[in-house]
Amino acid sequence: MGTKVLIKEFQEKHVQTPVKVAVANGDGIGPEIMKATLRILEAAGANIEPEFIELGEKVYLSGNSSGIDANAWEAIRNNKIIFKAPVITPQGKGYKSLNVTLRKSLGLFANVRPVTALHPYVPTHFPKMDVVIIRENEEDLYAGIEHRQTQDVYQCLKLITRPGCERIVRYAFEYAKAFGRKRVTCMIKDNIMKLTDGLFHTVFDEIAQEYPDIQNATEIIDIGSARLAANPEKYDVVVTPNLYGDIISDVAAEVGGSVGMCGSANIGKNVAMFEAIHGSAPDISGAGIANPSGLINAAVAMLAHIGQPEIGDKVKNAWLTALEQGYHTADIYQEGISREKVNTQKFADKVIENLGQSPENLTKSVLSQGNGTIRIPEYVRIYQQKKLVGVDVFLDWQGHDPDALGEALSNLDIYRLKLKMITNRGVKVYPEGLKETYCTDHWRCRFVGVDAQIDGQQPQYAQIEFEQVVALLSKLHHLEYDVVKTENLYEFDGQRAFSLGQGE
Repeated sequence: MGTKVLIKEFQEKHVQTPVKVAVANGDGIGPEIMKATLRILEAAGANIEPEFIELGEKVYLSGNSSGIDANAWEAIRNNKIIFKAPVITPQGKGYKSLNVTLRKSLGLFANVRPVTALHPYVPTHFPKMDVVIIRENEEDLYAGIEHRQTQDVYQCLKLITRPGCERIVRYAFEYAKAFGRKRVTCMIKDNIMKLTDGLFHTVFDEIAQEYPDIQNATEIIDIGSARLAANPEKYDVVVTPNLYGDIISDVAAEVGGSVGMCGSANIGKNVAMFEAIHGSAPDISGAGIANPSGLINAAVAMLAHIGQPEIGDKVKNAWLTALEQGYHTADIYQEGISREKVNTQKFADKVIENLGQSPENLTKSVLSQGNGTIRIPEYVRIYQQKKLVGVDVFLDWQGHDPDALGEALSNLDIYRLKLKMITNRGVKVYPEGLKETYCTDHWRCRFVGVDAQIDGQQPQYAQIEFEQVVALLSKLHHLEYDVVKTENLYEFDGQRAFSLGQGE
């Protein structure tokens, strides 16, 4: 079954039975803002039953390196919904991010961050800004696969998959369709990363054709993020791979007025997690002055997801009304705009007082008018003929003359393989490299079959057998070359499936 939001069937089924939600109070200001938010939800009539779980700093420091214990995992698996305040990952002890663990372990592939201007109550230069950043949440460089390979060189693997691209791109278009959005913009860097970001771009173009009523556009991430910061009112829904999305969602939130005001939804096929996007702010923990708005907005998204959008609208409109009335926490308080500087719980009191009211100037929340369902079909793999045509061998070599290394490797008697080129940090240094190219101790040596025709603009690669690669590695080992990594070179349905070296 595909992912769904605003599900009428869910709503009807659970109209009487409370929806159980795994609730984590979090660290720092987390318990304070969670208390305020739950009070608002209860007063609004949200039909939920919190089940409190422990995760974060206390769990880490108890000796659990993941930051979450078995009881919390069981509650999450049973309830399928997590409502989480910010947590602390202790620094300097090699602990993995709990947020990343939750997202990847539970398959929370879509991170959804709406940013709407709240001018003039929250200062911004873009009073009409209304953007949703939809970020792929599981792969890319955030796979966290890193290695040190030589004295000089460290590596982080960027993993982009077709099923991952299809899920997030389709989610973006389905979200736009469900919420009446007009345009989806894809931001990538496929002018440089032609295979990984190129795949994301290709999938975007394919899926966009299925939504003719929604405009689509593609922008390179560097100029796209600059334009988003300079003219955010021109954007509607933005979909992007993980790292770019992490950056531009915070950029958008800050341009819109405040990172502290935004909520975040993390959506999977079976589980969903809702949280504020800001951190735990330990410097003001216990002072009672934290702004609960980010968590309130996360709660609104949660209510829509579990089939209670009317309650979500009720909470959101009461919150907007409180902002209009000028009841502001210290982080957004402005002389001449604000009426009163209030603490966390008093702000919650004002929201509760306004339940049933709607804002006069800010845009009214109309989640309950959504079109109903977001569906993500199961991935169907299309098999292609895969052919091994060569191997990249990465050497830790302490020499400084690439010609010397190239000539030595070219003269090797290797079973039906020949050296095509050597690169250093991706730039060709042999044959015919430039002396100005800086050389480190990390050398990529590309070997292809002896029958390959590698001259001309479109080289033809001959198929090889893996035993030829094994023979090559054995030869290099016996000659005392330090092989730190290999990557097989493939064609799929006759199409080259590896990048060329710069200058190749």
